Amino acid sequence: MPSVARPARPLRPGSALPVVMAFSLSLGVPALAAPAGAGAAPPKPAAAAPADLVLRHGAIYTLDAVRSWAEAVAVRGEAIVYAGPDQGVARYLGPKTKIVDLAGKMVLPAFQDSHIHPIAGGISYSVTCPLYGLATKEAYAQAAAAYAAKHPELPWIRGDGWSLAAFAPTGIPDRSVLDKVVPDRPAYFESSDGHSAWVNTKALLAAGITRDTPDPAGGRIDRDPETREPVGSFQDSAMDLVNRHIPPFTPTDRQNGLRYALRLLNGFGITSFQDASANTDSLETYRALDEKGELTMRVVASQWWERSKGEEQIAGFLEARKKYTKGHLRATTVKIMQDGVMEVQTAALLKPYLGKPGAYGLTMVEPEALKRAVTHLDREGFQVHFHAIGDAAIRECLDAVEAARRANGSRDARHHISHLELFDPADIPRFRELGVVANFQPLWAFKDDYMEKLTLPFLEPERARFIYPIGSLLRSGAVVAFGSDWSVSSANPLEELEVAVTRMGPAGETKEPFLPEERIDLPSALAAFTINAAYVNGQENRTGSIETGKLADLIVLDRNLFAIKPEEISETKVLLTLFGGKPVHGTPEGLGR
Repeated sequence: MPSVARPARPLRPGSALPVVMAFSLSLGVPALAAPAGAGAAPPKPAAAAPADLVLRHGAIYTLDAVRSWAEAVAVRGEAIVYAGPDQGVARYLGPKTKIVDLAGKMVLPAFQDSHIHPIAGGISYSVTCPLYGLATKEAYAQAAAAYAAKHPELPWIRGDGWSLAAFAPTGIPDRSVLDKVVPDRPAYFESSDGHSAWVNTKALLAAGITRDTPDPAGGRIDRDPETREPVGSFQDSAMDLVNRHIPPFTPTDRQNGLRYALRLLNGFGITSFQDASANTDSLETYRALDEKGELTMRVVASQWWERSKGEEQIAGFLEARKKYTKGHLRATTVKIMQDGVMEVQTAALLKPYLGKPGAYGLTMVEPEALKRAVTHLDREGFQVHFHAIGDAAIRECLDAVEAARRANGSRDARHHISHLELFDPADIPRFRELGVVANFQPLWAFKDDYMEKLTLPFLEPERARFIYPIGSLLRSGAVVAFGSDWSVSSANPLEELEVAVTRMGPAGETKEPFLPEERIDLPSALAAFTINAAYVNGQENRTGSIETGKLADLIVLDRNLFAIKPEEISETKVLLTLFGGKPVHGTPEGLGR
């Protein structure tokens, strides 16, 4: 019986890891060190039950506790039965074993995304009018006009994906652009980050919004500074004033959207994620596909905290957790949105935005109410998934976790805060102290148009030094996990890994690292998308590393990431994705081509 490997653990780069292997320059992979007493031939091990699939002669980075390497991995059923040197896999070969010679290709644990919106993202691309990838308001108008012409039967024209940077320096679009291309029906388009809406005049009329309509709590109606008339742009909770009048998506829409997302994400090597905003419709959609055998993902659903409600909604969360936690779905987390975004000054700050006296952003949940809510959720055994971008919101979330620990005692809660754009440095060590996971979206950590035009102009240089301080959080000993926030931005982990390591644009958009002291090394970045993300998702004992007994959620890449320049990481392709040993992207046979 093979010895049991030590379980993988989240990577805490503050402590040195043991060196267990020598590096082979020719292959770019570690070569196994010779065992003690290697002069005599070791006894031949007894044959084991044959594996269904063996991947051999590869660069297999296991992400186990010591971050070791292997040359072969064997899979039987849905589990890994061997990972180690190539000669050791022979005992798992049988007449029906499918054997693949990797010829040096890289194998990793499948990626896990800690913050993503799969159903909404899939609907964006498969049902409504997607504006992603377009760069100007003229291009947006053309796309909206074409979609409206193609769908004369729709009562509303809707879509999303426009960039705030296309409307710099304010980030606020005007309804007149949409009025020209969709004059006959209401039109509603959400920004790529999901915090802003752009509408035409027909939509304002349908929603009954006038200059006298007050701003709701946690939101803002953008207005002409002289007339106070709505200009056609809404921020955060004010978006609900319009979108509640739009016909809802059907169950078929949602299921087709999820199918689109699953194909995309499996193609990027992702087999687990945490849905960052799940309601009852979302939970029903996941369950429907899981019952059909189509849910090729391990899903943690973050149930959405309605800001207009209080602790009375927790009873519903408990019922949903009991009802929907089965199969590949767990409804064990609650998502709380604590602020907006930097680009339109709705992220909550400790000091005003530069040049905007009195502008501190928006706090979505009053801090004392947040403490009570998190304490209650923690007591009921929920993980809390926070959205916090500004330094005030980050502090308020940490304060709420601290209050919960004081009231309930310390437990293995794994609360996590996502986005984490602007820090007060005093709060960096609190993540480790409180056991809070830092959930970054690394693709945003370079100087793109959002950063250059809509963020840095409103921050003093000493404050801007602590934008996405991923390296600082790692050095503090905090557990760092990564997510994409798709469809806000790309779901491809390889693009995100490149930015985390280089702090430059993954497509060559920039040539100088943004805050280079916050770069991290490749092992740390890989851990954030594998074993650390598995830790956030509460499944590090089953997934996140390549170890005997764990689920065979594996990917094969076309190149060894440790043998290429960091600027080439995003060019890497995922050739094969296994979900519990079954191919959900590519085929083992295709690896030899």
